[in-house]
Amino acid sequence: MLRDLKLPNQRHPEKAHKRDNFQPKKPDWIRVKAPTSVGYIKTRDIIRDQKLLTVCEEAGCPNMGECWSQGHATMMIMGDICTRGCTFCNVATGKPKSLDEFEPGRVAHAVAELGLSHVVITSVDRDDLVDGGAEHFAQTIRALRRRAPNTTIEILTPDFLKCPPSALETVVAARPDVFNHNLETVPSLYPEVRPGARYFTSLRLLQRVKELNPGIFTKSGIMVGLGEERQAVAQVMDDMRAADVDFLTIGQYLQPTPKHHPVDRFVTPDEFKAYETAAYGKGFLMVSATPLTRSSYHAGDDFAQLRKARMEKFSVKN
Repeated sequence: MLRDLKLPNQRHPEKAHKRDNFQPKKPDWIRVKAPTSVGYIKTRDIIRDQKLLTVCEEAGCPNMGECWSQGHATMMIMGDICTRGCTFCNVATGKPKSLDEFEPGRVAHAVAELGLSHVVITSVDRDDLVDGGAEHFAQTIRALRRRAPNTTIEILTPDFLKCPPSALETVVAARPDVFNHNLETVPSLYPEVRPGARYFTSLRLLQRVKELNPGIFTKSGIMVGLGEERQAVAQVMDDMRAADVDFLTIGQYLQPTPKHHPVDRFVTPDEFKAYETAAYGKGFLMVSATPLTRSSYHAGDDFAQLRKARMEKFSVKN
């Protein structure tokens, strides 16, 4: 059983000056091309027609041009206002509006129109709702099963921190193919990067999904370049494996605006490769660790590899 942890209230003083006053120059390996393709415009138009939100836009994802050009967009449900104030995130914080009961159907319609074989559905945090939006997630999954039965479904959920256990049970009962919840960073940085969350609560959430339905793939990710130590990243990997997480993503943190948490440094591609090698050695079925890796980047291709890895693992055991 995962235990709770009291986290420090202060960041390392020796690093404070650097992080407050110095911003490293963005290297060539982190640069992306501006979106211009016909596929991008088609995806944008479908999203607009259905009056939907995407985390691609709201969070300023650097891969939006590439993904939208291929017809892939990560739908963001339950509005564009979050009840949390994470310092890494570009989504607005405030008092959200009431839920749109027709949104699940519009999401399903857009996914069918885009012809997606795999879709990622995420949301803002909704601490104002008794169930954190769990039933809305479940309704969206069910609408997708009806309208796009051949589409595999990946969800990226909040932590349901203030919700009863039945909230998570409701989402799992809807049977998404992949349940993703990101730890985002190492425990010592939670007070300044993810102040509204608790590290071991998030770990326990992922572990509980497996207990409720072992057949659902679990996935989690972290950002690097926030000021974390390599040993702490290795410990997060161990914690995830203890929670039976199947798929790990690691990507470079990029500061959305000058008001957000600064970039401590840009991690090199070689370091990302070392993280990938270490993660596979710890037993993850799938690892994506590159500077531009994001939770939903190449999610469809990664899901196909994930299923293949599970089949190979069980064939070896048998």
